[in-house]
Amino acid sequence: IVLAMLPRFLERGLQTPIHLAFSYDEEVGCIGVRRLLDKLNGLPVKPTMCIVGEPTNMGVVVGHKGKRSYTAHVRGLEAHSSLAPKGVNAIEYAADLVAHMKDIARRFEAKGPFDDDYDVSHTTVHTGVIDGGTALNIVPKDCHIIFEFRYIGSDEPQTIEDEIRAYARDTLEPLMHAVSKDTGISIECYNDMPGLDINPEDEVVTFVKALAGRNDDSKIAFGTEAGLFQQRSGIPSVVCGPGSINQAHKPNEFIELKQIDECEAFMGRLMDHVCKN
Repeated sequence: IVLAMLPRFLERGLQTPIHLAFSYDEEVGCIGVRRLLDKLNGLPVKPTMCIVGEPTNMGVVVGHKGKRSYTAHVRGLEAHSSLAPKGVNAIEYAADLVAHMKDIARRFEAKGPFDDDYDVSHTTVHTGVIDGGTALNIVPKDCHIIFEFRYIGSDEPQTIEDEIRAYARDTLEPLMHAVSKDTGISIECYNDMPGLDINPEDEVVTFVKALAGRNDDSKIAFGTEAGLFQQRSGIPSVVCGPGSINQAHKPNEFIELKQIDECEAFMGRLMDHVCKN
């Protein structure tokens, strides 16, 4: 929609510049935008504000959770299953680590902190993939886990990471090392996507509400690049775009025609604001 309307912006003549930012690999960790922001941070002048056009039904979003994603490699000691006590079962220690993270998740669910603007009002911890072992009669040497946590603004992600690492280091590894010093657990963060948390009274919020013809704002559960624009480049950012996340990431994605109409009206109001004529 933005690209389709560019000729009209050019015809009327800009008095305030508009920058279009195109990224790649957003779905797998907001990878491409990081290079873009490195370039942007080196420019003498930065944009006043940023609008990220993810699907919000043209609502104005002022916050979303941050996310950190991890891989964990549990290195055990192989042995025949008839001699199980002489080995170090990587799957069992991985299960202990997963169970500990589930305890952390339950604690957040029960005790918070909470932000009721979200559908899920607390930080979540989730294990998505676990893979290990070679055969039933072999004590598994390796097990790999992929896990994440999605945190609200009042939680400190490094504190959560430190708690998980401490359990692996101080509780599980001593038991493993008692059998073999060659065993252990390594945990690597492979993606760190900061959350978005903009003051609802900020200029960008007021401005985009006017463009959208709305007085309300909200927060969303899914992540976007807006947090990176805000955190890494200091650019006040909101999320606002046509369509619903309920139709995303599934066959036959679609955007309702009404949403396209609303987005075109949004762009028309932006044109009135930034153009000379």
